[in-house]
Amino acid sequence: MNAVLNVTQSLSGQSWQWRSTSADARDPGFQPDDLVTQLLLARGATRETLDINKDPTIRGFMPDPSVFQDMDVAAERLSKAVLNSDKITVFGDYDVDGATSAALLIRLLRDLGLEAGYYIPDRLMEGYGPSGEALVKLGQQGSDLVVTVDCGAMAFEALDMAHKAGVEVIVVDHHKCAAELPKASAMVNPNRLDESDAGAEHGHLAAVGIAFLLGAALVRNLRGKGFFKDRPEPKLLELLDIVALGTVADVAQLRGLNRAFVAQGLKVLAGRKNIGLSALIDASRLKRAPICSDLGFALGPRINAGGRVGKSDLGVRLLTTQNPEEAQKISAELNHYNEERRAIEAHVLEEAEAMCSSQQNQAVVVLSAKGWHPGVIGIVAGRIKEKLGRPAIIIAEDEDGIGKGSGRSISGVDLGAAIIAAKDQGLLIAGGGHAMAAGVTIDATKVDAFSEFLNDRLADTVGTAQAGKALLLDAVLSPKGVNPLFVEAMDGAGPYGMGWPAPRIAAGPVRIIKCDIVGKDHVRMIVAGDDGGSIKTIAFRAAESDLGQALLSAPKNRKLWIAGRAKIDDWGSRPAAEIHLEDAAWAD
Repeated sequence: MNAVLNVTQSLSGQSWQWRSTSADARDPGFQPDDLVTQLLLARGATRETLDINKDPTIRGFMPDPSVFQDMDVAAERLSKAVLNSDKITVFGDYDVDGATSAALLIRLLRDLGLEAGYYIPDRLMEGYGPSGEALVKLGQQGSDLVVTVDCGAMAFEALDMAHKAGVEVIVVDHHKCAAELPKASAMVNPNRLDESDAGAEHGHLAAVGIAFLLGAALVRNLRGKGFFKDRPEPKLLELLDIVALGTVADVAQLRGLNRAFVAQGLKVLAGRKNIGLSALIDASRLKRAPICSDLGFALGPRINAGGRVGKSDLGVRLLTTQNPEEAQKISAELNHYNEERRAIEAHVLEEAEAMCSSQQNQAVVVLSAKGWHPGVIGIVAGRIKEKLGRPAIIIAEDEDGIGKGSGRSISGVDLGAAIIAAKDQGLLIAGGGHAMAAGVTIDATKVDAFSEFLNDRLADTVGTAQAGKALLLDAVLSPKGVNPLFVEAMDGAGPYGMGWPAPRIAAGPVRIIKCDIVGKDHVRMIVAGDDGGSIKTIAFRAAESDLGQALLSAPKNRKLWIAGRAKIDDWGSRPAAEIHLEDAAWAD
């Protein structure tokens, strides 16, 4: 395939390729598509699905919930709980997906006349997922039914204890499953190995998406029993703001139903009907209606901060409160914890980066140390993965020699499956996850053996993924063409996120007018083209990279092409377009 602009090796060592070359273009009668159609086709939409992808609605993408294994069983049991006024406790994970999943079911059950309780484990004291002790205690406290959300798929011991104690448990999860399933009244998870083909197609949903489908199945079940003859049905679509938040924050692929969840959820979020989310928007200092990226970079991290370094139940409390004053108080508290989290993260990241030299020949980076805060290791793993272009696992060891680890992967490398395989080999105390993210509990004495196992298993896969790496472009523009109208036009193929990447453009040729370092290590540039257009750019965390060093030392009269994501800069008196720079190449 010919390189775009003949760039076979950019300043960061990549070739530039088109994201997609349509087979239609080889037809002599082919007429170029409009911009939005081109973007949609390049992301996997077919011509038959263009209309529903241009306007992603729930109706257009919603499956029949009954296609999922155990969905009808779970809906029937919840229906009986509503009719019998049973005591239900929702057991959620401490991250955003867990908080939103729990909040969605609690709010729905409240609308059905049933006040459900919740239990969110403490990250430091209890760790991930349900423990047998916690489930048994909930039963002793009177819970007739426990629903775990975003956890439970691999909780064999805990669910066995609950079963023996007579505690009924429904599992709603999306993480990888083993061939054998733990004992539960129902296991609703599209990643079950025995899932139907129609259900498995939705294996990319976050847990909150599965919870929404369970909610739809529950409402349908109650409707069939005449429950709504003398009361209004709950408005499930008004909960899509919560679904959108959990989906984006969990970095779920934004294709199919997830695109509809996010597109419609953003509309609900703009109405600010959820008291807690409204307060969180204010605390985040957003002056406009939130967009997709705000869910992942402004709102999500604040809710996550409660589970990482603060109080694990703050997210659920915020998303379910009906009291504006309480919402403001919790939002302020989460804001404080988020600042604390940033400081802790910076310290752990600095130490982890210093250890990376020992991992130069490893396909999977595994770093472990005592004293690291387990609440930030997932974020640090993501930073290391981005810097080195390889999967990374960061492990925080406690004083007893037990390590809690979090991993992040690269496209094409299934880290979750490798973690489950390592557990089957006896290398882990616990572990699980999905393709792009996973967690482990490990005896510190086995870290080296675990690292060796991962590298033996994944070396070829990582090598293949890295060999195929190229910067994928959607358009090439003159400098003047990078303007707000073009950026707004590209939004027509959104929402963008994992699995549905935001458009990446190249622009030029340009000359560097100014280039310097801002913040800790961001490279800022102003460039200008011969057409009179100028563009402000910024390359985040790039000062020490090959790209950053080349730009900082580049002769100002030498022309280059720049590539990255075009964004709207609305800080000035009028909106302007800027580029979040990802790469550059000499134009002569």
